[in-house]
Amino acid sequence: MRERRDLQIHFRVSKPEWERIHQKMESCGILSIGSYLRKMALDGYCLNLDLPQLRKMAYLLQMCSNNLNQVAKRVNESDQIYTADLEDLRTRLDELISICKQILAKLAEL
Repeated sequence: MRERRDLQIHFRVSKPEWERIHQKMESCGILSIGSYLRKMALDGYCLNLDLPQLRKMAYLLQMCSNNLNQVAKRVNESDQIYTADLEDLRTRLDELISICKQILAKLAEL
């Protein structure tokens, strides 16, 4: 059951403060001023972790997993492994490592 919010808090801000609050609120992707101020008052920070690199990384992980399964199936069927398959997998893994480093660098800035 959702807790009822029946108490109000009122305070004044200057125009520059108001504009800064709205800029920060929008950068966090929060549309409601009440939600933003409540979140900041209770937790002290808001994070918007919409990193396009995460979506790309998830896609590459899926592709690597598919490729690895195909290579394993081929090896089990014929006891042969193709250099091109391994090179493709290595390239995708290198790209994943690069994206992971970018994400970690961005998170370290927070």
